[in-house]
Amino acid sequence: MLIIFGGLPGSGKSTIAQALAFRLQATYFRLDTIEQAIRSSACLAAGADVGPAGYVVLYKMAADNLRLGRIVIADSVNSIEITRAAFRATAAEANRKFIEVEVTCSDKIVHRHRAESRMSVVEGLIPPTWEQIEARTFEPWAPDLRIDTSLLSVDESVLDIMIRLKQVDTDQI
Repeated sequence: MLIIFGGLPGSGKSTIAQALAFRLQATYFRLDTIEQAIRSSACLAAGADVGPAGYVVLYKMAADNLRLGRIVIADSVNSIEITRAAFRATAAEANRKFIEVEVTCSDKIVHRHRAESRMSVVEGLIPPTWEQIEARTFEPWAPDLRIDTSLLSVDESVLDIMIRLKQVDTDQI
């Protein structure tokens, strides 16, 4: 099973995705970690954009682990349909099911506070500013589940996802 997360930076998606990975003993891939590793490797010219490279690496690593029968959690902003479709295709190519989870924070004050006060756990990564988060394009999406972290705790969010996973006909959970 591929569990595809998406949501704006600071919404709480990585916190929930990591808690879910722990609960399921799933393989966890975070796009921020992959992209920062690419930046830190000095493969790019100074100031160059990582572009789609991080997503492509994530798709391939997810596919390898799905083929091994692992539950894979993909943690990224996933803000455009092209990346969402690529995640779905990754699951299909590995002959595995998937679920899409969007994490939001409908309380702008809480979201802004989180974004401005969080410390990056990815070495070298500079989190986006609130202005960058607000300016980000996030295409409309119809995920299988939408979690609002201004209304639910991490534990409640994980529970909601677990309930949705049980609704998916799979023997992997």
